[in-house]
Amino acid sequence: MSKQLIVSFMKNGGVTIPSFLFQYYKQIGLSDIECMVILHLQTFKENGNEFPTHEQLSSRMLLDTDQCSQTLVSLIQRGFLAIEKGRSDSGIYYEKYTLDPLWNKLTDYLLLQEKEQEKDKKQVEEQSLYTVFEQEFGRPLSPIECETLAMWMDEDGHSTSIIKTALKEAVLSGKLNFRYIDRILFEWKKNGIRSVEQAMEHGKKYRMHQQKVKSDGNRKNDASKAPFYNWLEN
Repeated sequence: MSKQLIVSFMKNGGVTIPSFLFQYYKQIGLSDIECMVILHLQTFKENGNEFPTHEQLSSRMLLDTDQCSQTLVSLIQRGFLAIEKGRSDSGIYYEKYTLDPLWNKLTDYLLLQEKEQEKDKKQVEEQSLYTVFEQEFGRPLSPIECETLAMWMDEDGHSTSIIKTALKEAVLSGKLNFRYIDRILFEWKKNGIRSVEQAMEHGKKYRMHQQKVKSDGNRKNDASKAPFYNWLEN
């Protein structure tokens, strides 16, 4: 390959196309040919021609002018491509292709995929939460208990990790029941505790306080037992 040819390739540069288009054009309903037409439209645009003719497109593809025309019409009708009309500062009217509808469709698809993934993740986490509770209680949860779990997540806005932490606190306190766990979650929410780290820090500070009270002789708990916060008595 000659030096002049390499320099020529470098001057021509590349085409700016999001890699997501090549990953997902099939999923959003584009064919290989339509994707190639879009690639050529973007190439023309970056070279200063925002409204190439059917002949110009056909000259770069295996499609004839009628096929190029049909492909463009189809892209416009299906909301992947649009024609913008305007007037320049010098008063000349113009038309140009815009790929904004395509980018909007691609963005909507990616956001929908992200939403579906979050939904699937949430379902897995919720199923895991039910399993953890059944393991700790040593039995299947009753319908009312299942409804309470759902309420903690959907209505009260507690994360599955916070609920698991409250369950752990109830287990450590020897008060394994839904009323006790509900009280823990209520107190944490009232005190602005949203993360597992905050909940653990809150419990740690309380236990340190309890130990200090005990050492001062104000509490007569068994020294061999770790003091835990009685949420129901708060």
